[in-house]
Amino acid sequence: MRAIRTLLLGLLMAFTLASARAQGPVVVPVQVEGQDTVPIFLLQDHTVSGVMSAKARRQQSRNDKLTRNVVKVYPYARVTARLLDEYQHDLERIDSEQDKDLYVKLAEAELRAEFEEEVKDLTITQGRVLIKLIDRETGHTSYDLVKELKGGFQAWLWQGVAKLFGNDLKDDYDPEGDDALIESVVRRIENGELAVEPLAARTAKAQARLEKRKARLYKRYGLVYAPVTSN
Repeated sequence: MRAIRTLLLGLLMAFTLASARAQGPVVVPVQVEGQDTVPIFLLQDHTVSGVMSAKARRQQSRNDKLTRNVVKVYPYARVTARLLDEYQHDLERIDSEQDKDLYVKLAEAELRAEFEEEVKDLTITQGRVLIKLIDRETGHTSYDLVKELKGGFQAWLWQGVAKLFGNDLKDDYDPEGDDALIESVVRRIENGELAVEPLAARTAKAQARLEKRKARLYKRYGLVYAPVTSN
């Protein structure tokens, strides 16, 4: 420690002597510490900031963009997981194949009404992130979900988005590998570090489309549809 202080003192004295030669004599206040006389120098404040390399800036830009995309589509993945849980719970209690067929078509109509307008505006990258997050939230790949419903689902959410964005529905979510960055953003959302806007209530227009689809489906199956009316 004493050696470091001696070195710093030497540098400061050298700087002072150089300044003195250039500007003339300079009076330097000193402070006595034991048997040592230590000069006191008042230095100006300076801001020290790191300089990012071009590569680091590009990586940071990609991370920021990924964060924005995850924040945007995460609510859709959460709602999808909730709805699929409800669908699976209900389907397990339906015995008639005809009733099951009607149910999955109604489920598709509900998903369309819930997401159709918003998801159409997603970018390619956002669509890919959405499919990854749906896998994360449900524990199943999109392919498994479609297969489990034996193709009857014809889910726009799975087939339409996947076809539009050129994704492989068999891709697994890998939180410790390829999807580690997505996972880190989701953890920040879950810990409250990143704010996520909840999905807005279904618009009146979307609700009207859903009611029409339900009415057509009930008619096709020879059933009477009683639309839900709000008080």
